[in-house]
Amino acid sequence: MFRIIKHNYIHEDLNNIKDSFYMHRCLNLAQKGLGETYPNPMVGCVIVHKDEIIGEGWHHAAGSPHAEVNAISSVKNKHLLKESTLYVSLEPCSHFGKTPPCANLIIKNKIPRVIIASKDPNPIVRGKGIAKLQNMGCEVYQGVLEKEADFLNRRFFTFHQKKRPYIVLKWAQTEDHFISPENNQKNSSEIFWITNTISRQKVHQWRSEEAAILIGVQTAIDDNPKLTTRNWKGNNPLRLILDPNNRISKTTHLQRDTNSCLFFNLQLNNLDNDIKKSIVLKPYSLINLLKYCYKIKIQSIIVEGGKKTIQSFIDENLWDESRVFTNPKKMYKGIKAPTLNKKVSFEEMIDKDELKYYFR
Repeated sequence: MFRIIKHNYIHEDLNNIKDSFYMHRCLNLAQKGLGETYPNPMVGCVIVHKDEIIGEGWHHAAGSPHAEVNAISSVKNKHLLKESTLYVSLEPCSHFGKTPPCANLIIKNKIPRVIIASKDPNPIVRGKGIAKLQNMGCEVYQGVLEKEADFLNRRFFTFHQKKRPYIVLKWAQTEDHFISPENNQKNSSEIFWITNTISRQKVHQWRSEEAAILIGVQTAIDDNPKLTTRNWKGNNPLRLILDPNNRISKTTHLQRDTNSCLFFNLQLNNLDNDIKKSIVLKPYSLINLLKYCYKIKIQSIIVEGGKKTIQSFIDENLWDESRVFTNPKKMYKGIKAPTLNKKVSFEEMIDKDELKYYFR
């Protein structure tokens, strides 16, 4: 009796290791869609027959085939599907949207076993995909690497569970905790860079991974930024500018270029067109801003404003993740960095720049 129980435990442990291995592959595939799938989640899928991967795929972009469709399509011998296990990082959809339900495709191909990491938080799907599969006799297991899968899709989960975008705060500071010279100290012909070129390129990569980028009016006036991904191959985020009193000049990059931009004002600014729009917020608040962003399905925002803007998100607890660069340079006086009373989650070095990540 003892030997049989021991054997069962070993068998169970081996199955758990295998399931985790294949789900890790799903998550790695899903990651490839970062910045491309909004407002959809990132999803990866692997199909296994007798401990061999025979098909895999991921969701490339909103409106394109889902991960399960791509994985099933990649299987050369479709007869093997009847004896296979499908691993997927998020519950298969059960409704008709821009594409047909993935649950229906799994049932059609008679795949007998499905292993899922996370349930879909979207009320249109949540639990319905699993129920549909089970009702058709499919063996379904959920929860393998669930925490890892939830973290990967933290933007998607926050959007549906908190009814607002996922908020990433980013700033760079000197060793003595200044983020910028005072306005009267600035040389208008020269930008004072705190971080190195590699760190600045990384920031452009981050921009490509989020749906939108936000700054306050003073940053727009002082720095005349472009807020694009010009130093990284990727999508430009939608630009959101807090400008209650319509102070931004028409000569700025934000007003003149051909990239999309929303200006949040107290009263209508006469600039509405296809790429530049004035949005009136009354009352003017971050809560109302985020309600509007949720309404138009902005799933994530990276905030790169000055101290006042970033601190307002911190003070109102309207943030999810902070990324802070610290360089050994000293400024001695200037504009102080935001105050964030939170323990560091993890950190890394980029040459001499120390990059710390914080999560709420």
